Amino acid sequence: VYKRQDGYTAKFGILNSRANRIAFDQDSSYSLICSLENLDEEGNFKEKAAIFQKRTIKQEKVVTRVDTASEALTVSLSEKAVVDLPYMSELSGKDTKEIVEELRGVIFEDPITGKWETADEYLSGNVREKLKIATSYAETKPEFSINVQALKQIQPQNLDASEIEIRIGATWIDPKYIDDFMGEVFQTPHYLLDPGAVKTSFSNITSTWNIAGKNAETSRSFANTTFGTTRVTAYKLLEDTLNLKDIKIYDTFDERRVLNKEETTIASQKQENIKEAFKDWIFRDPERRQKIVETYNELFNSVRPREYEGSHLTFPGMTPDIELKPHQKNAIAHILYGNNTLLAQCVGAGKTFEMIAAAMESKRLGLCQKSLFVVPNHLVEQWASDFLRLYPGANILAARKKDFEPANRKKFCARIAMGNYDAIIIGHSQFERIPISDEKQEAMLQRQIDDLEMAIQSARYEQDGGRYTVKQIEKTRKTLQTRLEKLNQKEKKD
Repeated sequence: VYKRQDGYTAKFGILNSRANRIAFDQDSSYSLICSLENLDEEGNFKEKAAIFQKRTIKQEKVVTRVDTASEALTVSLSEKAVVDLPYMSELSGKDTKEIVEELRGVIFEDPITGKWETADEYLSGNVREKLKIATSYAETKPEFSINVQALKQIQPQNLDASEIEIRIGATWIDPKYIDDFMGEVFQTPHYLLDPGAVKTSFSNITSTWNIAGKNAETSRSFANTTFGTTRVTAYKLLEDTLNLKDIKIYDTFDERRVLNKEETTIASQKQENIKEAFKDWIFRDPERRQKIVETYNELFNSVRPREYEGSHLTFPGMTPDIELKPHQKNAIAHILYGNNTLLAQCVGAGKTFEMIAAAMESKRLGLCQKSLFVVPNHLVEQWASDFLRLYPGANILAARKKDFEPANRKKFCARIAMGNYDAIIIGHSQFERIPISDEKQEAMLQRQIDDLEMAIQSARYEQDGGRYTVKQIEKTRKTLQTRLEKLNQKEKKD
């Protein structure tokens, strides 16, 4: 094979050349052939693949016996991707109670699910909520006191008011504080605030603020001179400010709307006055400050990121010629255990190998059946080559341009569905040609419409702002339907 490759490349050029790519376009094994060459960053031939000099597929070593509970935990994570106490007991010859005792503080039982988790998993996420749950369970089940102790030690330090900046329009602020702000700063009369003639509401469905009765008070000079203008009330300016909108005032001439720059500039200055007034007011009252700080810490200062550690991973089937770096193993552990992962790493960090190894480990551990890689069109062959360089024995299916010609698309998709592949690699434009089934589209659309219908019915019972909310939801529903119809245009799918 070594001599045959030399003879071929001497006559026709390297296997990865553009001419050979065109010549081999009909051959589904071309990706495997390309992996026989290693290229540099510019795509030039660097050296022949390691398979010509050494064994590139290492035999999987099955661990059947360990001495300690700690070793059993490592094997369980490597082979099962979870803390499997019966499996650990079988490996170590110890009963599960003994294993749990030896690994106290290393593994924790989740009070709600009853599943055992490693410390890095349990002592992460919303740790304030977890502490509340563990404390509640520990009152009747003392075995959860260790959970409480561990969670108390890693609680995020509370931020105080000086470390928190609240901008007007923050969606987590209780609307009653906006009403209080209008009453104290705008000096809105009680006869308008108490019965709710002027009242603030926020819609979680549309994420918009509304001030009911914003035009109810137009005679009071204080609100409409200090924080408003003769053209727009302070309440309308406040509503736009809450919704992060810049005010614009228009004049109408012969049914044409023309921007009034002078009035718009004055109104913009009033908006700035409102922002500054809110900033000075929000933490002025001690009781209000304490409640807002508590709410902020509960909502935004309760999550402890999980630190993933992948040193226990063994990667059966990976070529011994390549050794993954610690940060790559940690990233792979993140993919395996984190459910949803962004590899926000710099160029050259090894993200391609991380994704390939994670896919192969996911299939080996039974976390998935087959992986689909959707990559830029011009990188399909390079991805296939890198895949086989890292896992020479992998069974992959890499799409070629002709596979997604009209006559071949359904056949290729059938191969994806019916074949037992370790991975499928296709281009972005090819992936766009695969439609969602009509049943799935209909179910998805109907589910979202039903949710909006329930929101509309709920909004109609609101005393204030209900009509405004209903209009916003109906607008959202119409936009959603238009977007889904455009997304699923039949002429682009087959």
